[in-house]
Amino acid sequence: MIRLIKPYITFSDVETAFADIFQSGQFSKGQYIAQLEAELANTLNCQYAFSTSSATTALSTALAVLKIGPGDEVIVADFSFPATVNVVENCGATPVFADVNLDTFNLPVEILEKKRTKKTKAVIFVDSFGNPTGIHQVKQWCHHHRLWLIEDAACAIGSSENSLNCGTIADLSCFSFHPRKLITAGEGGAITTNNDHLGKQLTVLLNHGANGSKDNITQDFISSGFNYRLSELQATMLLAQLPLINDIIRQRNKTRDDYIQALIPLGFTPQAIGNQVMFNCQSIVFKIPHSINRDQLILKLREKQIETTIGTYCLSATSYYQHKYHNIQPNAKLLQEQTITLPCYDQMPVDQVIEAIKAVV
Repeated sequence: MIRLIKPYITFSDVETAFADIFQSGQFSKGQYIAQLEAELANTLNCQYAFSTSSATTALSTALAVLKIGPGDEVIVADFSFPATVNVVENCGATPVFADVNLDTFNLPVEILEKKRTKKTKAVIFVDSFGNPTGIHQVKQWCHHHRLWLIEDAACAIGSSENSLNCGTIADLSCFSFHPRKLITAGEGGAITTNNDHLGKQLTVLLNHGANGSKDNITQDFISSGFNYRLSELQATMLLAQLPLINDIIRQRNKTRDDYIQALIPLGFTPQAIGNQVMFNCQSIVFKIPHSINRDQLILKLREKQIETTIGTYCLSATSYYQHKYHNIQPNAKLLQEQTITLPCYDQMPVDQVIEAIKAVV
């Protein structure tokens, strides 16, 4: 089976660090978490980086630190995994679904003005499949209207626009280390910011609301807070992969180029990437020709032992949000129905995948 993705890590990469952790008995809040957060901040060139248990908990924390809740509206890019909107719904705020561009799959700035109301407090921009195209325009719009910008950068570690890394552009950025991402800890996430005020608040919020020690014995809890910690074992896994990011991105862009050259003549359309964007190719996604049944293509490739999947979801068309808000966004719905994600990982036999697609279509 040619899998959709394979991780860039083996047990031998972390065996020594694992042994050190088991010998010390320090499984949480130890040296490896501290090192990971420091190296994440250095890699992304941001002031603050906090590890979390997932991108979802990072997004929840972003909403909490911005004090977003009942009575507030958050504009959400509509083509994403449901976690992006679930965090808004779960904090009691109202999600406002904003349609995406059919070429980049991202939220365009011209849609935002149609969605803004007096209750709007923030925008969640999704780097679709790791593509941050347009985020600077959205940032400028948010700044003009005095709105917070949260970047759902779950897929975007290593990507950049205008030479600025994802994780440094928005007020708050949230990353994922799920197994389908470029680097993985099995699960896990991170939240980053260059805002000193938000960074200091996050330091407290992500430590159960504690503000250090009063007397070197007890802590002072100055706020309610969360336990969204990553473990020391997971931190060592990420530390082993962080230095590989640039090499991973180069290899995956080569695979993407091979796909583009072979599939455009068949009527497939690749996701559009801005001229000033470094795209990490977290997922390689194409719009299929209208003459092809996307679901049948996935099933026929599965019969040939090739794993593919849909692009992602139109959030406003999922049963829960459709029934509650009755506001399906047409471009996002079309992309849910007409996109396919193709395998991409180190030494993946891209020619075999291409020949299988040609045989099917």
